[in-house]
Amino acid sequence: MLQDDYIAFISKCKTERECIEFVKRELDSCGYVPLTDKHDKNKRLFYMIKMNKALIAFKLGKQPISHGMNILCAHVDSPRLDIKQNPIFTNTGVAYLNTHYYGGIRKYQWLTLPLAIHGVVCKKNGETKSVVIGEKESDPVFCISDLLPHLAKEQVTKKVSEFVEGESLDVIIGNEPDMKDNKKYKEKILEVIKDKYQIEDKDFYSSELEIVPAGPARYMGLDKSMILGYGQDDRCCAFSALKAFVADNDTPEITQCLLLVDKEEIGSVGATGLNSHLLENAVSELVYNHYSENEYSLRKCLENSNILSCDVTSAYDSKYSDRFDMDNASFLGQGPVLSKFTGYGGKYEANDANPEYVAKIRSVLESKNIPYQVAELGKVDAGGGGTIALYAAKYGMNTIDMGISVMSMHSPWEIINAKDIEYTFQAYKEFLSLV
Repeated sequence: MLQDDYIAFISKCKTERECIEFVKRELDSCGYVPLTDKHDKNKRLFYMIKMNKALIAFKLGKQPISHGMNILCAHVDSPRLDIKQNPIFTNTGVAYLNTHYYGGIRKYQWLTLPLAIHGVVCKKNGETKSVVIGEKESDPVFCISDLLPHLAKEQVTKKVSEFVEGESLDVIIGNEPDMKDNKKYKEKILEVIKDKYQIEDKDFYSSELEIVPAGPARYMGLDKSMILGYGQDDRCCAFSALKAFVADNDTPEITQCLLLVDKEEIGSVGATGLNSHLLENAVSELVYNHYSENEYSLRKCLENSNILSCDVTSAYDSKYSDRFDMDNASFLGQGPVLSKFTGYGGKYEANDANPEYVAKIRSVLESKNIPYQVAELGKVDAGGGGTIALYAAKYGMNTIDMGISVMSMHSPWEIINAKDIEYTFQAYKEFLSLV
């Protein structure tokens, strides 16, 4: 069942690299080949990976590439804690990892949770060592301590935003009460890390280690109607997009594209975010190498494309009803959500989709009886947030957000309705057939 496969996916894939490796294996099994390979003109299934954290795949269609593509784009990064480059320190017999939070977390939610470490350590000799600690039953887990309520009289008077400072998100990794000398205890902890994991102190300089909630995603509710898991923003949409993209390998009328990007949670920056030349570089390689066409064809391809920004939105939560406009809210289990615009306040940092494009998407969904919703993130001045849509729109292509409704978004454990995985898969699959 699709939902079971999804739970297995988000239970295992808790970093961008793990997601991209999963997608690569899926594409390899379906006959896709690297875009940079020397290929003959009969090949039509390609992919390109950027820095192991972003991926673009193409299924070539019958129409010339200048006619555009149908693109499904999701992001595979999620809010988390990143380990700093000099992370190890000790204090009164307790060893810690120093962290820097990534994305829009609510810091107090990360206290006293069982935590795991996922990522890579790149060594001077060129070796890249994968690290996953805290997911097996035999593994240790890690934790950030909290102040006991008996001594929290002053703490509880603070604003939520000030309740826990970023520099206090230190992860406990060891305890030796007789070791009062902090320097000697740090050396001992580093020896343990070296002996057990073959990681030396300076190897942290060239590491990418992420602290994430430990344990698998689970069905939630007596009726198993929901799924509780880490990183569902935005991996629930990424998974649905992947499954829609590989649902069949028939030659489509219009070229199809799967675009999975990084860094959305911090502004789509860097070489693996969509606010880079990632998309146009990949399309230019496709245009030049496969079609032997020019810069004009590249630009017309991008301009004539249709894209879904496959990103989640907030689900209505009756406990916080004053934050939502009930007539423009989305609900768990009622299908993917079309968001004509995102952003904040007066639609700042938003793409605002053309109504003609909205009508086209509506027509496809309704013709196939696929449930869907139309909603905004919340009340106009309650806050807001952006997606990758505005960065796709700069090419002149048709752009709109459509993704799954999520409750407790950006918390360590997020909630979706299990049926929405199937509904969203169906919606994405039908979108790819647009002509």
